Amino acid sequence: MAGEIPDLEAEVRTGTGKGAARQARREHLVPGIVYGGGADPLPLNFKYNYLIAKLKAGRFLSTLFNLKVEGQEDVRVICRGVQRDVVKGLPTHVDLMRLRRTSRINLFIPVEFINAEICVGIKRGGTLTVVRSEVELNVLAGEIPEKLVVDLEGRKIGDTITISAITLPEGTKPTIDRDFVIANLAAPRALVAADDEEDTETVSEE
Repeated sequence: MAGEIPDLEAEVRTGTGKGAARQARREHLVPGIVYGGGADPLPLNFKYNYLIAKLKAGRFLSTLFNLKVEGQEDVRVICRGVQRDVVKGLPTHVDLMRLRRTSRINLFIPVEFINAEICVGIKRGGTLTVVRSEVELNVLAGEIPEKLVVDLEGRKIGDTITISAITLPEGTKPTIDRDFVIANLAAPRALVAADDEEDTETVSEE
């Protein structure tokens, strides 16, 4: 299970409609709404600078958040849209959706590599080249893995590690429908240079 789901703080917005939204913006707030999950839609306001920082952190649309609103129970949500000013590109409205534990969503899950200290390929001078430090998975909201683990024990120079080499939690699947590369163990530069030099000498002799 995911260890830490980031908080997303908001406050209840009194009033609805364009007038209430305009008033929120005048107060340096960004209006929003959370809906779904078998509950009534709830109008929200986000502090402008706070929301900007969250957006700049990246992957706002694919991050599962723990929505914290005073007077309301915390709930897991995912963003379904951020409306922006057509000229300045600044956020003007945020749509959030509540998630049930059985809801399926796409999230980026980090990859952790273990046992590098006993990896045969690394001990012989090989370099671990990480192609994907995180992988987008389709997961259940109630069963989100904290990370994907790649065991490097026994891996040799030249080995390629693909997604099929990782045991995924039940009910979890990659969003990419092919056996894509996670990392590989490249040969030391000195060895590659020596092989290139040897190839050149062989061609010259011929």
